[in-house]
Amino acid sequence: MTKTHNHVRELTVTAMLCAIATVLMFLDFSLPMFIPSFVKMDVSELPALLASFSLGPVYGVAVCFVKNLLNLIFHGSTGGIGELCNFLLGAFFVGTAGVIYRLHKTRKGAVAGCLIGAIVMAVISVPVNYFLSYPVYAAMFGGIDAIIAAYQELRPGTNGLLECLLVFNMPFTLVKGLVDAVLCFLIYKPLSPILHGRH
Repeated sequence: MTKTHNHVRELTVTAMLCAIATVLMFLDFSLPMFIPSFVKMDVSELPALLASFSLGPVYGVAVCFVKNLLNLIFHGSTGGIGELCNFLLGAFFVGTAGVIYRLHKTRKGAVAGCLIGAIVMAVISVPVNYFLSYPVYAAMFGGIDAIIAAYQELRPGTNGLLECLLVFNMPFTLVKGLVDAVLCFLIYKPLSPILHGRH
């Protein structure tokens, strides 16, 4: 009975976190002073990170999958490629953080997991954007030269898509992961009774 109860609680918490992540993904916004406006900032990996720490990395990845699936159904505008790339980056982030925390269940383990997860997500963002998302965006927005021109408005010397991704997108993705991590540490303890079923 206890095992069944725990399973139901895990599914309930996961569903709640999926719903919150979906809403947060809808609330994305631009930071045009730092990166072209078609690259959006959101904190929708935060609920997935909470799931990864409280329930395990598989649940965190599941939250990333569901929020992107729902976003594709209700809000998608890139033919699914934006959601696919968001899922891949989020899964690497929360999956890495969750696995490290599972091996080292301490505050230091959680911090290390978030830092390493954010770095992995930032590094992975370069090939994911280069080979998956930006070829599609180029077809949608008038070619790769138009995309590079948007970066050159911020840094005139920028030359080529790879440099755009290394100079702008990789640091941006790292900061995004670190923002999620900071928010997670701020709210994890107050939410812990709900996440772990001790309320």
